[in-house]
Amino acid sequence: MPRWLPRAVVLVLALIACYRLGSWAFHQLIGLLVNILIAFFLALAIEPAVSRMAARGMRRGLATFLVFLAVLVASVGFVVLLGSMLAGQIVEMVGSFPRYLDSVIGSINATFHTELSRLAIQDSLLHSDWLQKYVQDSASGVLDVSATVLGGLFRLLTVGLFAFYFAADGPRLRRALCSVLPPAKQAEVLRAWEIAVAKTGGYLYSRGLMALVSGLAHYVLFAFLGVPYAPALAVWVGLVSQFIPTIGTYLAGALPMLIAFTVDPLYALYVLGFVVVYQQFENYVLQPKLTSRTVDIHPAVAFGSVIAGTALLGAVGALIAIPAVATLQAFLGAYVKRYALTAEAEAGAPTPGPRRRVRLPGLR
Repeated sequence: MPRWLPRAVVLVLALIACYRLGSWAFHQLIGLLVNILIAFFLALAIEPAVSRMAARGMRRGLATFLVFLAVLVASVGFVVLLGSMLAGQIVEMVGSFPRYLDSVIGSINATFHTELSRLAIQDSLLHSDWLQKYVQDSASGVLDVSATVLGGLFRLLTVGLFAFYFAADGPRLRRALCSVLPPAKQAEVLRAWEIAVAKTGGYLYSRGLMALVSGLAHYVLFAFLGVPYAPALAVWVGLVSQFIPTIGTYLAGALPMLIAFTVDPLYALYVLGFVVVYQQFENYVLQPKLTSRTVDIHPAVAFGSVIAGTALLGAVGALIAIPAVATLQAFLGAYVKRYALTAEAEAGAPTPGPRRRVRLPGLR
């Protein structure tokens, strides 16, 4: 046996063990790493406001706390307003449900010449097996829902805590990172940090503009139909559809449909049709142009980055995909050497070559 073979075997086994241990640790900590990534982009989003307040003499910790407090107060106020509105509308809808059901049953009886009765339908539903099974499953799933809610609150607290430290200790974090790098690399890190702050702010600015346009468009519809709480519903649609990726549009459209149903069931169909049409307009006209201008990336790249981010990290990846790709593109653009185009390349046509006559065999 060669003398180096036992050492090679031990080294290979040690490398495999380190790889397995690192893979296990990464999968165990992937939730924490995603939370830190979200907190980092959240800190980049509030960095301009915190830096502006710190430039006026305020401590960064206090400035960060005030920004977080303003965001928290606005979010809680918005949720409380919509919660009270939704509770009142649900009570009204439940009280009017028998009247709606009688109207639907009367229309069915008149159209199909049937003899349906609301009391008979209610009795059959209350004694149905699927309803009893649904109630049992819902009762057994209360603990799972409670655990999910508590887990979401803990994750939100973790993201907020990391984002606060990233924003409050931003200069100190940059100095600590640059202190282990040579001077040339320090300039690159600082430039990448500034680009990330600008691109993240531009992305939020574009989302805010789209939320404003969406809210105004839906407010016009709600006011025209006479739907109650039209301003609050317009704000709901604008914010939820833009800042909750993938399923935000469906969540935003469900509440106005519910409120419109209490006024007239036909109005709910009008709201659904408008939401679908406006979503197509936003996806194919408004969002690509506005995102490409504020974040400075091609509309196709913006659309592809959202799809890739969703495939990698789900809703979180869809939310941070565009600012991340815009930051990477702007940072790499500084290292890509560009050349002047020739006349043929500028015209987009190949250079024509000399023509030659080809004589086929048997032809004169």
